[in-house]
Amino acid sequence: MPRVSARQVAKVVLVAAVVAAALYLLYRIRTVVVLVFIALFIAVALGRAVDRFERLGLKRWLAILATYLTMLLAVFGVGLLIVPPIVSQTNRFIKNVPHYVDDLQKNKTIRDYDRKYHIVQKLKTGAAKLPSKVGDAVGALRSVTVGVFSALVQLITVLVMAFFMLLDGKRIFAWVFAELGPVRGPRARRIADDIYRSVGGYVVGNLLISLIAGVGTWAVLALLGVPFAVPLGVVMAFFDLIPLVGATIAGILIGIVAAIHNFPGDAIVWVVYLIVYQQIENNVIQPVVYRRTVQLHPLLVIVAVLIGASLLGVLGALVAIPVAGAVQIFARDWWQLHTADRRAPGMGPVGEEVPEGA
Repeated sequence: MPRVSARQVAKVVLVAAVVAAALYLLYRIRTVVVLVFIALFIAVALGRAVDRFERLGLKRWLAILATYLTMLLAVFGVGLLIVPPIVSQTNRFIKNVPHYVDDLQKNKTIRDYDRKYHIVQKLKTGAAKLPSKVGDAVGALRSVTVGVFSALVQLITVLVMAFFMLLDGKRIFAWVFAELGPVRGPRARRIADDIYRSVGGYVVGNLLISLIAGVGTWAVLALLGVPFAVPLGVVMAFFDLIPLVGATIAGILIGIVAAIHNFPGDAIVWVVYLIVYQQIENNVIQPVVYRRTVQLHPLLVIVAVLIGASLLGVLGALVAIPVAGAVQIFARDWWQLHTADRRAPGMGPVGEEVPEGA
């Protein structure tokens, strides 16, 4: 058995210490790493839109600002769609509260439950304790305010980082590719182009599919006369961004509202529509939209979404599939490279023939 020298032991210990220190550093700056990752994802996702504005004759920085302004207007437009109907329906509900209370008081079942469980008395007792809870509510409101302000600061930071990534990203990558040399540089450029096209296409496609889901939901609910049709359509569009389970969760929530409005008629119509639409989305819309973007096995999609959700919650679930697609591109390129090396010993590192006498 060969003896292990003290130098080899010291080398192993040093490498382990460096790896441990690097992991500890990453753990301490994990928030910064997450923000940088989100900024990079946003930059890649918005890159195609920025390129289109740039082709219209705008300078790069103006194209980025135009893209940001478009996003802001889209968010503002969604707010205009959601807020007025909610305010209107809420005011209508408040005006009808006395009528609802009278109906409840006249309901024999409610009276029986009140005699058995003293519901009214418990409500009065809870109302009497409300003043003592004001201090707790103020503290909770203060915490929420601080959290919202912190999230706003992080959002601005991410957008600023994404701005500079979009502004100088091409020059930085061009320099990196040049430094990698004539062999590895083109290969790295090809991988980067594939990832850029895959992630950008996935984001645009996902937004388009969610828009279709939201508009379809609004149309069905409006035809049924279900209240909050526009806000519920926006809810469906947002949840549909979440892979696998998003549309189902939104469908259940909307189904509850439809059932409250008219049971069982509206509920049955909604369930039938949801089943039919999901079949159309899965078998027709998604293959057409995603044909040039991320191509992942369903099992890999599930695993990626679970890992992303466990690490970053809803945000992780949203970015899991494009990240998995990028990893797949790396893995495919590595596999093709090493398979080519094994099958063709006379080939160069990227498949070029080695000249005789070289």
